[in-house]
Amino acid sequence: MSTDADAAVAKLEKVRVETYRTAPDEFADAVESVVDRPAVGVELADLDVSLSDAPVEVDPTPAALKAATTGVTAASLCVADYGTLVLPDDDRGSELVSLFVDHHVAILRESDVVPDMETAFERFDADLHGSAAAGESRTSRILATGPSATADMGELVIGAHGPETVTALVLEE
Repeated sequence: MSTDADAAVAKLEKVRVETYRTAPDEFADAVESVVDRPAVGVELADLDVSLSDAPVEVDPTPAALKAATTGVTAASLCVADYGTLVLPDDDRGSELVSLFVDHHVAILRESDVVPDMETAFERFDADLHGSAAAGESRTSRILATGPSATADMGELVIGAHGPETVTALVLEE
């Protein structure tokens, strides 16, 4: 495991994100152990794993999303310095599945951990230029550091604007 991934796991835990490492061949079991049912997700298109053997409804209907307790999506990056997960806003509905549930499970590769925000922005720029050549626009991302929380009105409230709990599954390479 890289030093960046070790730092990310430590920081994710500090910001209340339960974090587990898993080998790709143990992925379905790892997902099953961390989801609360009913669970919905989006296909993990850029990863070498699939939700097909996990207890997760892929490409859910609006009714299934509303009834779901857990949402499972990919994270495109993790910024080790902050324990920040970078979640894509894509046509598959990742934003909805990651934000409108009580528990979000983010899947990321060790190689998608970057040390700092400067490196993350360099990757954003490279992704944008690479996608622009293909005729796509990928300019929007969600940067999530721990579960949703606010203290706008006094006491800290967890889950005010999104998931109350977050789990990260780091795919070992």
